[in-house]
Amino acid sequence: MTTVTNDELIAAAAAVLHPHRVGDRLFGDVATVLVTEAGNRYSGVCIDTPCGTGFCAEHAAIAAMVTAREYRIAKIVAVWRREEDGALHVVPPCGRCREFIRQIDEANIGTEVVLGRDRSATLAELLPAHEWPSPVA
Repeated sequence: MTTVTNDELIAAAAAVLHPHRVGDRLFGDVATVLVTEAGNRYSGVCIDTPCGTGFCAEHAAIAAMVTAREYRIAKIVAVWRREEDGALHVVPPCGRCREFIRQIDEANIGTEVVLGRDRSATLAELLPAHEWPSPVA
């Protein structure tokens, strides 16, 4: 796999940000780029809907990856740009996305999640109680 720096991945995700407002909803204001173990990149943006049928940017990027028959994520980042001043922020995956990443492939528990320019954590660190529980004696 080609090594991708946090800065490169953050810049790639920022390039996908193209927010679009429809009424009081904002689409595409969070973008994700992931790199697979094979070194391929997939991106996606969030879609916010009023009835809860929308999805996070991570889901969109993962769907593109699965469509291409890949399942193992080496590294992933999500970014959001504040409307008021244009400041770019790296945002950690929500709990639903953390579990979604884990369920796509068991090896994804070792996925590197970018949390900033100089900060990352494994999915296992962000999802500490991920093992199936032992039976109660």
